[in-house]
Amino acid sequence: MFIKIERLQEKDTGALFEFETVNRAFFETQVPSRGDNYYVFEHFKSILVDLLQEQEDETSFFYLIKNELNTIVGRINLVDINREKNIGFIGYRIRETFLKKGIATKALKLMLEKAPSLNVSEIHAKTTYNKIGSQKVLEHNGFLQDLDIHVQITFIMFGNLK
Repeated sequence: MFIKIERLQEKDTGALFEFETVNRAFFETQVPSRGDNYYVFEHFKSILVDLLQEQEDETSFFYLIKNELNTIVGRINLVDINREKNIGFIGYRIRETFLKKGIATKALKLMLEKAPSLNVSEIHAKTTYNKIGSQKVLEHNGFLQDLDIHVQITFIMFGNLK
């Protein structure tokens, strides 16, 4: 399946809101809820303004994962960037109807290719012990597991990102 990642822009507000609301129930089985206000369009728009400011400040980067029809099939974000060390933290979520199609693996590969142009040379990721699919996505992209963590599994990819 063809996918691309596109940097989040204000024009994406409606489509991203639809993506989040349609997938809310599924996402909330995977991660803690973002709360009811997140799903109120006016509030969502204000959150998006804050995210776009983070991008402008280069403390986080937010990307939409889109298919050949330009449909949002997921999100992938590089956040909490430490500019002294050029370290960032990766996170992603895939629309339920597009799971198990290799989208997360491909999107992460694209983000890793983009990271050097964002001045990020080390990326960390966390997942829980029971999210085997996420662990495989990270491992397929060269992340190494930190075995000292017991509740959450931490993956780290060091330097030399291409």
